[in-house]
Formats: sequence, C-alpha cells, structure tokens
Amino acid sequence: MNKLGSICARGRPREFCTEQALARALEVFWSKGYEGTSLNDLTEAMGINRPSMYAAFGNKEELFKKALDLYEREKMAYIGRALEQPTARLVAETMLRGAIENATGGDQPHGCLRVINSVACGAEAESIRDEINARGKLAKAALIKRFEQAKSDGDLPPHVDAQGMTAVLIAMLQGISLQARQGASREDLEQLAATGLTLWPSA
Repeated sequence: MNKLGSICARGRPREFCTEQALARALEVFWSKGYEGTSLNDLTEAMGINRPSMYAAFGNKEELFKKALDLYEREKMAYIGRALEQPTARLVAETMLRGAIENATGGDQPHGCLRVINSVACGAEAESIRDEINARGKLAKAALIKRFEQAKSDGDLPPHVDAQGMTAVLIAMLQGISLQARQGASREDLEQLAATGLTLWPSA
C-alpha cells in the first residue's frame, strides 16, 4: 500500500479519502487557476458532492488554501533545501533548479501554482492574491536574511545589495514559471538559469 493509501486507511472510515481528494483538488487549481476552477470542476475531480466538500474542506477559498499548503509541502520543499546550502550561489542555483523541476516535472501542470494565481485579476481572487503575497513575503524575507548572512561570512562582497539580489532571483523564478506555462522547454529554462547564474557576484 502506498503512503497515501496507508494514511487513508487509518482512523475512522470515511466515504472518501480526504488526502486523495485534496490532491485531486490541487491538480485542478494548478491546471486551471483559482478563477478558472468551478465548483463542478472540483467535485468531479474529487469524486464527491458539494455537501461533502464543504463538510471536509470548507468553501472554495478554504479548499484552495489547504491545496496550497499541500503544494508548498510537496512541491516547494526545495526552498528549505536551498536556504541550507553553504554558499549564496548554491542557494540561488538550488532555487532555480528546484523551480525548473517543479514547473516542468512529470505529467503535472506546468508553472508554479503560487505564481499563476498571484496574477489573477478578478475580484473573486483578491483574497487569494493577498494570501499568496503574504506567503511570498515570508520566503523573500528568508532569502534576504540568508544573503545578508553570506555577506557577513565573506561569501558575498560587502557592497552587494541583499534585497536587490533577492528581487532579481525572485524575478527569475517567476519568469521560469510563466515561461513554462507558455510552453518553454526544460532545456530553455535551464539555459535561462545558467545565464542568470553567470551574473552572480562572488567574494
């Protein structure tokens, strides 16, 4: 039995597996975006009716946030690995390669769920944009702190602007996601990352 099946088998029996249903909801949100996803899309993919969905996950917005939590745990673990790298360059390289893998890997939807939904423009998506932006600020602050530490360690020149470096890296990460969404190949994205790293400052 796989990990998901093992989780679903434990505890009080349910009419459906919440973990599996959430994973399916994530696929829909990732493929269609928050605004482009209807309740019918969700219930059909999850194999449940609306009352069951509301009882287990709440409304569409609450379901999206739970799906986003799952996405960050499973698909964005590379951020934590990146921050633990011994040099600032390896931090950036690990972030870029992780983003490429996430945006192009396997048969999953292309692009980054957070980036895709951060540019949603409808009124319905306003709270979702705010949620994604708040989470993005936490990641940005962690990167700035890491690059400031690299300056203190002598790994980066003292004149380097840690905030500016972080902004450039985030722009590259967003570009990878958007270009992947538009059909860019993995080779194209790897070339983009390699070119960007040639501009990385060294001590």
